[in-house]
Amino acid sequence: MSAPSSAIESVLVENRVFPPPAAFTAQANVKPADAAAMLAKAAADHAGFWGDLASEHLIWAKPFTQALDESNAPFFKWFADGELNASYNCLDRHISTPTEDKVAIIFEADDGKVTEITYGDLYARVCRFASGLKMLGYKKGDRSIIYMPMSIEAVIAMQACARLGIIHSVVFGGFSAKSLQERIVDIGASLVIAADEQLRGGKAIALKPAVDEAFVMGGCEAVRHVIVYKRTGGNVAYGARDIDWAKVEGGSSDECAPVLVDAEHPLFVLYTSGSTGKPKGVQHSTGGYLLHAMLTMKWVFDIKPADVFWCTADVGWVTGHTYVAYGPLAVGATQIIFEGVPTFPNAGRFWSMIQKHKCSIFYTAPTAIRSLVKAAETAPDFAPGKYDLTSLRLLGSVGEPINPEAWMWYYKNIGGERCPIVDTFWQTETGGHMITPLPGVTPLVPGSCTLPLPGIEAAIVDEAGADVANGQGGILVVKKPWPSMIRTIWNDPERFKSAYFPPELKGYYLAGDGAVRDAVTGNFRITGRIDDVLNVSGHRLGTMEIESALVSNPLVAEAAVVGRPDDTTGEAVSAFVVLKGARPVDAAAAQKLAKELRDWVGKEIGPIAKPKDIRFGDNLPKTRSGKIMRRLLRSIAKGDEITQDVSTLENPAILEQLKQSL
Repeated sequence: MSAPSSAIESVLVENRVFPPPAAFTAQANVKPADAAAMLAKAAADHAGFWGDLASEHLIWAKPFTQALDESNAPFFKWFADGELNASYNCLDRHISTPTEDKVAIIFEADDGKVTEITYGDLYARVCRFASGLKMLGYKKGDRSIIYMPMSIEAVIAMQACARLGIIHSVVFGGFSAKSLQERIVDIGASLVIAADEQLRGGKAIALKPAVDEAFVMGGCEAVRHVIVYKRTGGNVAYGARDIDWAKVEGGSSDECAPVLVDAEHPLFVLYTSGSTGKPKGVQHSTGGYLLHAMLTMKWVFDIKPADVFWCTADVGWVTGHTYVAYGPLAVGATQIIFEGVPTFPNAGRFWSMIQKHKCSIFYTAPTAIRSLVKAAETAPDFAPGKYDLTSLRLLGSVGEPINPEAWMWYYKNIGGERCPIVDTFWQTETGGHMITPLPGVTPLVPGSCTLPLPGIEAAIVDEAGADVANGQGGILVVKKPWPSMIRTIWNDPERFKSAYFPPELKGYYLAGDGAVRDAVTGNFRITGRIDDVLNVSGHRLGTMEIESALVSNPLVAEAAVVGRPDDTTGEAVSAFVVLKGARPVDAAAAQKLAKELRDWVGKEIGPIAKPKDIRFGDNLPKTRSGKIMRRLLRSIAKGDEITQDVSTLENPAILEQLKQSL
């Protein structure tokens, strides 16, 4: 990824500030004095700071003697000569304590059926499934692909692999057979754990047939077994290598000793698919990754024994790894896992679940929030005000920067103006939160992820790696290694070095995002991916700021901005807008509204940022996890044919609607 040739201009101004509520600070896990002490310790002894935390929070079978090994940078190692097991740290540590009888997971199925499992029962099921894998001949260092719906069983599969030292790679259930085949081949999997079907929005979606199709494509000959969890009992084919999940788990022992691994042993490889090229297998360690998952549960989510925690992310993404499968279990939390979608059977599904399960910490994506803003307008019977949300005490946002107006809606309508919002910046590659408020410490600013966590040395630099002044946009980097960072790209160390540690940036980690720091507070605000920076008449503009200006209009629920070539300005701003009400179908009405919105952006951030064209849609093209597929929007804006894989789209029909130009 190459750095931009000039600074990214910051054009958005945000002056609203919300101090932490005094009552929240009084009970917080991290208070202002604690944060100050941690920052000072990390500045004085970076490696020692993390080493002390690893000794305190993780259970080691063999203690480490060196916290950080920088001898082969950027292939950093943390706690390398220590030995532990991730599953032991998530489950065994709670056995014979009061937590053993505590509910670990509240699972709500698509149809509303609720199943609860305690830590003791989860431990027994993980042991049985791991014993079954062991009897099939799987061992430390083997690789597995997990292709499952959101379920207790998905967590069991991940934990059982971790228990045996099997490196897992979870593939999101919305990915196509081709995507699945590419990952099986790249990681060299000998085991696939899948379900027959998944349920979403009242519909059964086949998974096992995609596995069969992947095998037909070739290259999967190393796979010895496909274990199939019968989620629906759907009519799918079973071959010679297929084994029923119930048989693997049912005939096994309730005890399975955890296999010790060194701290650098790969816990998992998670593939990220960029806009072009081969998917990257992001490799994470065991010790450093698990440490960061635990710490951020305690620091950022302020987790308490009585909390009911709900991260809405799928386990197919890193958020579902860190804040579903590992972090909550390692700290002994009760969490909600949800199989379905937020709008089925109605737009109040999230709010009814918070009310029903007395959820106290709610962590979701800006795309979901913006969609629910629209839903609250168009389906007022299911607006959040119709539900009792007083159990909530903390809100979180994840996945992309949150627009200030969406932040305010979330703060007022969901949090009742009493719940701090932790706007968390992090990535698949970072393993856990990097820049985020500490809810008992940090004054909140809508649209800002605020400040780095203790031990995270984030900065904004120019293309030569030199720090830029506060108030000036630039490239977001992390100057020092941290325990949960990506270790390498699976089978491609050279790509790892060039993508994340380009030599022109002095060996700093390149996050790939543009950012700016407030001139007074030093707060960070992400301005968009540096790949998406628009160069309009010589002005380099972050897409996020233009999107935020559009969303601040009272008529707009959601917006996505991309660039397209322009003979006059070099690049033109193209906007795709979802309104809170019905979209205009009459051309004259659409053109009138588009002009109104262009003028609005001009007033909010300046004429240079006015969109050259605006298209209206009932929705934006999103994956089933809620991520906007901006690469498809770029193709539409340029008038190109869409040749990319659209199998992961939740709503493929929306593409034809958005192609209609004004």
